[in-house]
Amino acid sequence: MTAYPAHPFARSDRSLLGQWWWTIDRVALAAVLALIALGVALSFASSPAAVARDENLSAPFHYAIRMCVFAGAGLVILLTTSLLSPRGVRRLAFFTLLGAIAVMALLPFIGHSAKGAARWINLGPFGLQPSEFAKPALIIMAAWMFAEGQKGQGVPGVSIAFGLYALTAGLLLIQPDIGQTILITAVFMAVFFMAGVPIRWIGILGALAVTGAVSTYFIFPHVHDRVNTFLSPEAADTHQIDRASEAIAAGGLFGSGVGEGVMKRHVPDLHTDFIYSVAAEEFGLVFSLLLIGMFAVLLGRGMSRAMRLTDPFEQTAAAGLFVLIGLQAAINIAVNLNLIPTKGMTLPFISYGGSSMLAMCLTAGLALALTRRRPGAYQPGSGADRGFGLERQDG
Repeated sequence: MTAYPAHPFARSDRSLLGQWWWTIDRVALAAVLALIALGVALSFASSPAAVARDENLSAPFHYAIRMCVFAGAGLVILLTTSLLSPRGVRRLAFFTLLGAIAVMALLPFIGHSAKGAARWINLGPFGLQPSEFAKPALIIMAAWMFAEGQKGQGVPGVSIAFGLYALTAGLLLIQPDIGQTILITAVFMAVFFMAGVPIRWIGILGALAVTGAVSTYFIFPHVHDRVNTFLSPEAADTHQIDRASEAIAAGGLFGSGVGEGVMKRHVPDLHTDFIYSVAAEEFGLVFSLLLIGMFAVLLGRGMSRAMRLTDPFEQTAAAGLFVLIGLQAAINIAVNLNLIPTKGMTLPFISYGGSSMLAMCLTAGLALALTRRRPGAYQPGSGADRGFGLERQDG
């Protein structure tokens, strides 16, 4: 009987793809690929109902077909960026953040406005949301600056990192996009904490973040309305979250079946912000918990690998990227379950949207690149420092 290899590449394969296969974290990669596949599947479940709500569309699988295109392009970005070295990751993050900030600065003049916010720039049939790409780039740049600042070589890393954060957050507030501002603030604080800065700085930053969050309640009318709606639902229009809650409840334990959901037809933004409610109605509580568990596996695996890295930049950058994915998923699901006010934030890899899919694949690809096994990358005996002849080389 002929024996077939269990892997696509032999351990002796020194090609670029061969080295990639034996150094990449295949568990995290599998989790990302599974989430992308689920996102495509759920787009086919939600597309007909979403199209029915838009009088300008007629093809029932309009959104599903576009989602397949986005997923294909995202896979290219994911696999390409996961091949990068740490230096390549820094370079890509620098130019990505530079480009995203430049486009965000132009949005008030050339941006496309929708629902009272100018967050997109139209590129033919595709709407680009630059803030999605600014998030992972900012996290990597902040981690890099924190690491450089701790070397004591005169580089004002902390000041540069805070300057980049303040610039990005300020441009987000101009749009306005409060949800993304809160997200990058939380992840920036996490990176700041993991970089090992004095705890008093964490306290100061936390106090400023709370002050800023409270201020948005009084400055931005839509934030005021959403918070009041959440705190006093009986005195406000809660149609969106009520329909989502009904869809989730209708799913029961095992769901109503593929394409059999009824309540989803009444959920606004069912294919984007509220795709979780579609999944819960058609596939049930068990599937919903499996979906949450998949994000938990990705976050747990990524954080475990990141914390065993020896380089301060690689450690904080990789951890920050995984936190970004996990926190955004948690916020979206919490909104769907009516645990927090609505944020208008996508579920990573699952919600329909080109910018979201491409940016999340970029985020995952950069995180996978940073956690690849390299000589001396991991602490001795951690288990992650072995593979493909890349034993740790000390000295």
